[in-house]
Amino acid sequence: MSTSQNNASGQQPFDRARIREEGLMPLFEHLGELRKRIIYMLIVIVAGLIIGLVIAEPAYTFLMEQEPARGLQLHAFSLWDGIGIYMKFAFVIALLLAIPFTAYQLWAFVKPALKPVEQRATLKYIPFALIMFLIGLAFSYFVVFPLAFHFTRKISSNLNLEETIGITQYFSFMFNILIPISLLFELPLVIMFLTAIRILNPTRLRKMRRIAYFLMILIGVIVTPPDFVSDSLVAIPLIILYEISVLLSGMVYKKQLAAAAKREAEWAGQS
Repeated sequence: MSTSQNNASGQQPFDRARIREEGLMPLFEHLGELRKRIIYMLIVIVAGLIIGLVIAEPAYTFLMEQEPARGLQLHAFSLWDGIGIYMKFAFVIALLLAIPFTAYQLWAFVKPALKPVEQRATLKYIPFALIMFLIGLAFSYFVVFPLAFHFTRKISSNLNLEETIGITQYFSFMFNILIPISLLFELPLVIMFLTAIRILNPTRLRKMRRIAYFLMILIGVIVTPPDFVSDSLVAIPLIILYEISVLLSGMVYKKQLAAAAKREAEWAGQS
């Protein structure tokens, strides 16, 4: 269709220069970059699922030999239970493999908006993403999960209930505790990263402290048995984790202020 036909029909001609000037093309470019990063992450997750399906059986055997599952007789209530367990293990293993790659893709997406110094500073967080997830996984498996498991069995025993534990119910119960807590242990890194790219700062985090404490206590109540000791064993470490995050954010923020003051002094000296 010609330009004259466009004008005759009341439509404006396609002007790439005008769109770029109005900032629409950069938006399209950002969306395209985001889509590319998401596709990369999905590919890694799918690859992780395949790897997870391969090692699901050894992982299952290992966990069944550990407390509190050792000697426990699990039952299948459906023909799909075995397949469901394979998929649960595959998902957790894929998540474990995808976390550092996802952190890298997030860094690569925001990299063009960062200065070279900020790029180097934020890149070093990526290896620690996996380390913090593993620490959270260990804490939730060796501390929180046994507390919740033995508490529920004690209640059943007090009510003289005959236990018939399904394999799906057991591992769903376990993963519903492990995954949220493990992801929460990424909080310090996330806050440091957001501080480094100037989205958060320690002042804002301190203002959010009451809301953060409420959320941490709420999580502790949700994922643990309804008693004060169990709730505290989860909520208190999470609150400490938030305070560590605020402290680390303050360290990053002070370095930013010092660097900015140094640049201003250099500019003043040159002028």
